[in-house]
Amino acid sequence: MATTKLTGKELRQLGYPEGRAIGEAIKAMENSYKGKSKKFKLELLTRVVQNPALYLKHENLAPVAKSLIIKTEYNETLELNKKRIPYQTYGAEGIEAGAVNQMEVAMKLPITHSGALMADAHQGYGLPIGGVLATRNAVIPYGVGVDIGCRMCMTLYDLPAVFEYKNLDNYKKMLNDNSRFGNAIFKRPKGHDVIDRSEFSEINILKSLKDRAYSQLGSSGGGNHFVEFGVTEIVDVENEYNLPKGKYLAVLSHSGSRGLGANIARHYTKLAMDKCKLPAEAKHLAWLDLDTEDGQEYWLAMNLAGDYASACHHQVHERMATSLGEQPLAMIENHHNFAWKEKDAEGNEIIVHRKGATPAGKGVMGIIPGSMTSPGFIVRGRGEHASINSASHGAGRVMSRTKAKAMLTRDEVRSYLKHAGVHVIGSGLDEAPMAYKDIHQVMAAQVDLVDVVGTFQPKVVRMCGDDRFAEVD
Repeated sequence: MATTKLTGKELRQLGYPEGRAIGEAIKAMENSYKGKSKKFKLELLTRVVQNPALYLKHENLAPVAKSLIIKTEYNETLELNKKRIPYQTYGAEGIEAGAVNQMEVAMKLPITHSGALMADAHQGYGLPIGGVLATRNAVIPYGVGVDIGCRMCMTLYDLPAVFEYKNLDNYKKMLNDNSRFGNAIFKRPKGHDVIDRSEFSEINILKSLKDRAYSQLGSSGGGNHFVEFGVTEIVDVENEYNLPKGKYLAVLSHSGSRGLGANIARHYTKLAMDKCKLPAEAKHLAWLDLDTEDGQEYWLAMNLAGDYASACHHQVHERMATSLGEQPLAMIENHHNFAWKEKDAEGNEIIVHRKGATPAGKGVMGIIPGSMTSPGFIVRGRGEHASINSASHGAGRVMSRTKAKAMLTRDEVRSYLKHAGVHVIGSGLDEAPMAYKDIHQVMAAQVDLVDVVGTFQPKVVRMCGDDRFAEVD
């Protein structure tokens, strides 16, 4: 009678690595498939080794799949899948090759479930900016990004949206009084419940970050972060805020989780890269298994950073409302650089990383900004499966920061801003509007992803950067 028992040699021939994976495979076959033929067992294990992520939730084969995916605990370099999983690209003609190459690599990870590339995409670290990646039971710190929970927040006011020369000093004073950027912070930060969260005392990395997080409450980061006045026009009469069609004064802010998020990202990225060794082209895509203590810690820390970012925005808008002497009619908020637990088309849980991409599930509201001279858009998600319920997070860069500084002059940008009628406080050449893609082309590439509820036109913008730059009167 022919034996049905498997040997390590047979499993190595299928592609199983030495060590735990072989042991788990033999144990699974003996415990769950004892009466089956050797041919059946080999065929089943071949399917598992070819795509272990598909079997992470399997009743009998999950330990085998997990041992294949986390075999790096034995100091082995994990191989990428030979073929990438297909994914949808939006606005492909405007996306640089570097971003596409990064997405191609991400789609070969053994934990990858699905992905999509948004129209504002450009190259980043690990996952490209504008990349959406769904995984199975694993989170990639660099798939989330350094500025965890970076977000847009808008408040609308029942005030005349008129920006005349005589009023500019008032708008500028309100921006200067109520916002801080980069290393600048408020001397007396306002308190917030987020600082009292238990994670600050329960997770080691967060214990040392609490004081700095408190000192930076209500402030914004550098780079492309801003607080600005502008004109919002509601164009959809059946909007979620019961606002009549028409124009409103609006305040729009863009920032993230400051030093808190950056330090969380650095700590857990290093941890992931130490434990999950990948080929050089994929090393920044190292992940943490959500069934491990490290993975659970990161998930808690990431969510804390996201809530902290939201608290900072809310304080900015509270200060602005006080200065205006008005209560906002509505607040709209959405975020990117985050990971969400969602369901795929079959109802299975997936971890959706949106790095520089925003949620656009059915009925989900959001803001997609342009540049400091081009309009942004208030949008409602359409729940498109091919984009993994996502849309772009902005216009996206067409020039790197280095290239913008090398190619543009201050006088050239001042002239551009003056022509657009936009007044800027404290920006730099790297954030010049010419460094960004045409937002209208980006929006045209994602008409299947979102419906436009309203528009926002910047008028008075405050950013971090060179204070000598482009103060246009």
